[in-house]
Amino acid sequence: METVEKGLKAVFLDKDGTLLEDVPYNTDPANMRLLPGVTEGLALLHTCGYRLIVVSNQSGVARGYFREDDLRPVECHLRDMLAQHGIPLVGFYYCPHHPCARLQEYRVRCDCRKPQPGLLLRAACDHGIDLRRSWLVGDILNDIEAGRRAGCRTVLIDNGNETEWQLTPQRVPHHVVSNMVQAALVIVTLGVLGASREISCLTAA
Repeated sequence: METVEKGLKAVFLDKDGTLLEDVPYNTDPANMRLLPGVTEGLALLHTCGYRLIVVSNQSGVARGYFREDDLRPVECHLRDMLAQHGIPLVGFYYCPHHPCARLQEYRVRCDCRKPQPGLLLRAACDHGIDLRRSWLVGDILNDIEAGRRAGCRTVLIDNGNETEWQLTPQRVPHHVVSNMVQAALVIVTLGVLGASREISCLTAA
């Protein structure tokens, strides 16, 4: 039987509206609340070997609402909230830019602001992630487009946060669910099926 070398598999996660209740431009840990089903879904993904990585647009920095340093307590508190349930967060990546930023140093058309895939590509490089084995879970189509551009499969949590529904081939999610538990079940089930097919092909070869 042939051995195939692979990178690690990950699930890239949007933060606001996907993991946390969407409180616009929040940097106060006291206002952070995990959405229903998040701990159960992420625990399943972790148990099944997926690295969990946050990828988040944070244009509040570019707009002058808060500083990049203010995101550090947010990251630490999110890590602590998940660690209480035995769930490690492997990475926390954010984009502080916006093309119409009030602060000139952040007024750029970058490759890291979703729907661009830069955050996922950087995280994959940092952690040895195989993007073809990985997934993106988000609550709007900009998340989905970023995941597709990076080469991941995608799951949209349709919780009402996407209101425009401007669909192009890159913005069509592979799967649509209602919560993180359903997202995790899709990912784990299809991951097992994919691995089984691959083993069958290798054995036949």
